Amino acid sequence: MYLENIPQRKNRIMKGKRIGRGYGSGVGGHTVGRGAKGQKSRSGHKSLESFEGGNVPFFRRMPKYKGFNNKFKVETQVVNTEVLAKNFDNGETVTIDILKEKGIIKKNAQNVKILAKGEIEKKLKIEGINMSPSARAKIEKAGGTII
Repeated sequence: MYLENIPQRKNRIMKGKRIGRGYGSGVGGHTVGRGAKGQKSRSGHKSLESFEGGNVPFFRRMPKYKGFNNKFKVETQVVNTEVLAKNFDNGETVTIDILKEKGIIKKNAQNVKILAKGEIEKKLKIEGINMSPSARAKIEKAGGTII
């Protein structure tokens, strides 16, 4: 016999116990199920989740700044095709260094990816930059080359 094989009874849900409603309720009377005396019987006692017996609580020991900063994380900077169309002329070469010089990406950017938002009609030569397949199609359709 296993617990999962026991058939489920009908009308299993019972009403919750109404604690602190006198002796007639059948639950506790004046001690209300908390036992007699002591810190845990008092009304101001905190739950075990946050109270640590007088120690400074865990949430107050932690630094107040939220989140976790991974110092090894490499963020990818995104450049859309509409930005390339706005900042470059026909036949120009686009590299990561040139994007940094023009202020399109941050100076400390390591990964750069071109996405296909917007239209482009200029023939650009793109060297050493990742791009989405749809951006590649748009650039090649406009007559640009990708190295």
